[in-house]
Amino acid sequence: MNFQWYPGHMTKAKRQMQEDIKLIDLVIELIDSRIPFSSRNPDIDELAKGKARLILLNKTDLADAKVTDEWAAYFAEKNIPVCKVNSRNNADMKQIEAIVKEASAEKIERDRRRGIKNRPVRAMVVGIPNVGKSTFINTYARKAAAKTGNKPGVTKGKQWIRLSNTLELLDTPGILWPKFEDQSVGLKLALIGSIKDEIMNIEELALELIRMIEERYPDALEKSYTLSSVDGNDLPDEIKNSGIKEVIILGKIAKAKGCIKNEGALDTLRAANMLLENFRNGKIGRLSLERPDELQ
Repeated sequence: MNFQWYPGHMTKAKRQMQEDIKLIDLVIELIDSRIPFSSRNPDIDELAKGKARLILLNKTDLADAKVTDEWAAYFAEKNIPVCKVNSRNNADMKQIEAIVKEASAEKIERDRRRGIKNRPVRAMVVGIPNVGKSTFINTYARKAAAKTGNKPGVTKGKQWIRLSNTLELLDTPGILWPKFEDQSVGLKLALIGSIKDEIMNIEELALELIRMIEERYPDALEKSYTLSSVDGNDLPDEIKNSGIKEVIILGKIAKAKGCIKNEGALDTLRAANMLLENFRNGKIGRLSLERPDELQ
């Protein structure tokens, strides 16, 4: 698969961010804890130059906790304040205000020296599509302050949201970069749903996911789908004789979950869609697809 996707509204969003950044004290960047490197947009480092930074490792409930700790340490070593959150969890939001204060300490002190008191920290919430920005804002604000959805591109325009006397947030649409230098980045973004499924080959995507899970968590699919109960010998010949481990596993998943077409053949497309959905909602387990020690 070749991953090239850069809708026109994302070019517009980037231009808008370049304008809006002048109004901002703090850039809060949400990334997906399952793929913290691949879910960062390199443009944001350039756009946010000279601004206070805070990285939120979001969707921690879906990622391997030990690996997420490694990523938190990785960003801390780069002197970027970092916080692990599940943006659907109100309890996690309680730690944000203190971390925002810490990340904005220079700005607050600068205001104090100028005699400016109680001016709210103005923060921009950024991130690629589908990393949970709107959900984070809604949970933090404890009201539906921004539209949410489980598909990329739901947030279309900017919104100012006053959360308290000390913090104002500017929500922005998610942006991707126009070219993936490393195609594995595009693959991982497709797996978490940051690229629309409608333009993907879902069965190929599922086979790639199986490969990555088998490599990192070799027992996860076996346990999740009880594959030991599936007799591989009576799989269709094109699956059984393919010699490709991932194809055979997808066939076993289809059989285990009763994904059968009307004429009795295995429905591997249906199984592929189910596998992707189960990965995205954590039903296979807490899985991380990259670690900081793998960075070159």
